[in-house]
Amino acid sequence: MKRLICCKLILILSLLIAATGKAAAAPSPPSIVGTAGILMDVKTGKVLYEKNAHLMLEPASTTKIMTAVIALEKGKLSDNVVTGREPTLADGTRIYLEEGEKLTLEQMLYGMMLNSGNDAAVAIAEHIAGSVPEFARLMNEKAKILGAKNTNFVNPSGLPDENHYTTAYDLAIIARYALLNHPEFRKIVSTKTFKIPWQGKEWDRLLINHNKLLWNFEGADGVKTGYTRSAGQTIVASATRNGWQLLAVVLKSQGRNIYSDAQALLEYGFDNFEKRDIINKGQVVDKVNVKYGTPVDLVTASDFSTVVEKGSGPIDIKKNIFAGVKAPVVKDQVLGNLDFYQDGFKIGSVPLAAVADIPRKIYTRWWFWPSALITLVYVPFRISVGIRRYKRRLRRPNYLYYYKSERKKRW
Repeated sequence: MKRLICCKLILILSLLIAATGKAAAAPSPPSIVGTAGILMDVKTGKVLYEKNAHLMLEPASTTKIMTAVIALEKGKLSDNVVTGREPTLADGTRIYLEEGEKLTLEQMLYGMMLNSGNDAAVAIAEHIAGSVPEFARLMNEKAKILGAKNTNFVNPSGLPDENHYTTAYDLAIIARYALLNHPEFRKIVSTKTFKIPWQGKEWDRLLINHNKLLWNFEGADGVKTGYTRSAGQTIVASATRNGWQLLAVVLKSQGRNIYSDAQALLEYGFDNFEKRDIINKGQVVDKVNVKYGTPVDLVTASDFSTVVEKGSGPIDIKKNIFAGVKAPVVKDQVLGNLDFYQDGFKIGSVPLAAVADIPRKIYTRWWFWPSALITLVYVPFRISVGIRRYKRRLRRPNYLYYYKSERKKRW
């Protein structure tokens, strides 16, 4: 009896130690000074950390990320941008544009993103949309398309306005979109220094990127810093290590804490999580029978990657192929899904598509051809018989009509 009790105690103690060890192994989230923050995987959009991520705050010059997106999508890098009067009156950080000065849109973007030139931002807005209010309308329209529902822009630079606001989450999805869809954007925001002409001067403007992480954080490759007195210090920071890119946003931090906050978030992600590439696009995973057709291979319509805690359990894959697939089938038609699970929770899905066109067969059963032959002979025969009978009926005398006519004559 005593031996049984001892075994039970040892078992309970072992379970407690295992549970304690597991709890200790769980990643501890960082503490940041900023009022709001978020850490996101760029490829999948998975959120790895958040603090007040949906709190509406001022973005300051991180606004210029959306300005760059609109410029890249509505204009051409080779466009000549002529500086009007309004850009020369812009408050805050400038690249000292003069009225009538001409730069390419690309040079204006470097001036805006590296040196945070508010005058360059206004010049870009007027070039693309004709005015700042119209450009702000385009910014808000794009924000809603991207899912930034708690964002409203009033100007392209981020200067203070009570109606100019965003959230850490919204800013992250805007920056993620820019990084994934615009190679020129990635190139600009990762550039440390750049030179552009200076009208009337014998030397060029030397632009120095305000993002200090580019110099002192391993893998840093963007994106934008910002500051106003009311917004505090803001930053959208990205870094890539071993082909894996993370994105951190911090709003309303203080002084140099903005950099320590961003570094803490990025290090937390790289230290405690890992990217797993589960399946590649175009990989054959099954073959499905097609009624009235031939079997067709099913391939993955997209890649699937996910980010998980280091040392976490395996990813389970379940195939869900549609029942009763019938021809015709067109290439890339979705005929099922691959569902991915971890610890019993669904973490993603990839469509399964047909690898080729599958036309409908002319025949479906062994008795098709005899019946088809009978049909091809019998139906025309019956039609011809019917036509002959109809013609004979037309030639036949109408005896009833003849009889009635003769009776009338007699009377």
